[in-house]
Amino acid sequence: MAEDVLCEVKNCHFWQEGNLCAADRIYIVSHTGQEADNEKETDCQTFVHKQMQ
Repeated sequence: MAEDVLCEVKNCHFWQEGNLCAADRIYIVSHTGQEADNEKETDCQTFVHKQMQ
């Protein structure tokens, strides 16, 4: 498992300085079913807008 999960989305509730993700769990989905051919076919479902919290 990755030691650090990096994130550049600064308006996410889980973003921390150094582009680190502070979420307990990360949930990634594919646009095309259970497999993806590249990163553009995926999304991070862990994202929570900072102003919503």
